[in-house]
Amino acid sequence: MSSSRKPSMPTLTKVALAASALLCIAGLIAFWYASGKARERTPHADAQQVTVTIRDNLCDPGDITVPAGRTTFTIVNQTPRALEWEILDGVMVVDERENIAPGFSQTLTVKLRPGTFAITCGLLSNPRGTLTVTPSAQSEADAARPPLTEYIGPLAEYKVYMVLTAGAVQKAVQQLQQAVANGSLDGARHATQDAHRTYKRLEPVAELFADLDTRLNARADYFDQRENDPDFAGFYKTRHLLAERGDMPALQAELPALQADVDSLRARVRTLQISPERLAQAGARSLRRAAGHLGDSTGSASQQAWSDLDLVKGTCDGTRKIAALLEPLLAKANPDLQARISRDLGTLDQSLEASPVVPATVATALNALADDFDQINPALGLE
Repeated sequence: MSSSRKPSMPTLTKVALAASALLCIAGLIAFWYASGKARERTPHADAQQVTVTIRDNLCDPGDITVPAGRTTFTIVNQTPRALEWEILDGVMVVDERENIAPGFSQTLTVKLRPGTFAITCGLLSNPRGTLTVTPSAQSEADAARPPLTEYIGPLAEYKVYMVLTAGAVQKAVQQLQQAVANGSLDGARHATQDAHRTYKRLEPVAELFADLDTRLNARADYFDQRENDPDFAGFYKTRHLLAERGDMPALQAELPALQADVDSLRARVRTLQISPERLAQAGARSLRRAAGHLGDSTGSASQQAWSDLDLVKGTCDGTRKIAALLEPLLAKANPDLQARISRDLGTLDQSLEASPVVPATVATALNALADDFDQINPALGLE
């Protein structure tokens, strides 16, 4: 009798889900890449401008030199017949404009790499012109940027991170329910604090499920009747009930809705599609939002009773994960920026570990790191 065992259905399901997630991410990247290529065909204000006039059987000028990067060509047809204009790399058409009517012009914006290319001048049997593209700071930067396929791994890993984090939030809320059932006020406070801090790790992508984020994470300040508003719910409502009143019966009445929302949270993050550029953008926004909360002196006593500094640690965990996933790509594309991010992460950690912790110092460190995150997408070519 063979001792080998077939994989269990849960195992097969997990494998299938993982494979599906990777395929979805790959499809998203392919779509994003195709969209980006389409955008490259449209005019850009910062593109080099070149006018090429086609007359008789030649281009004027016939020899063109431009730096690598985007160039906008204006093709003027001064021949008696319609024509096409092409940029050729050997036998491959790099880009073209067709059916340029006599006496009219068309424009073409193309991003060119260094090299020597041929250009057609009217009839395809006419002598060709030469387009020389010289190296530039733009081409050197592009050469260091990672291909889009290199984002598949980081995005897949971030998807796993989101699902695991949402699961940890679920577990903390279950512990909260148990503490309330046992009548443990301290246990309920600890579980709420843990659940809320863990949820903050998802803050960079919370804008993708804004309805849930409002119910789980909106402060009383954002509601008309503040803590008494019927729409005020989630972690801040739980903190209010525990910190202000220690009202276990009222908290117990809130828990079913809270549990339903964190269950929905985990289901939602399983289906989220994250584009590469969103990681750094959302990371910067969440860091600035955390800095703003630390500097906000208008919050109610209930909101400040459990320090926002603890929640900042959750936000920092989430943005640190993004920084770690992008580090291998950024270290190649812009090592100076990567070094600055590492340094500013260390400064932020020191500000959070100081005794006593100074909120203003933490806010300054958060804003400095947010400035770094703002520069990640341009460095990686994700503009």
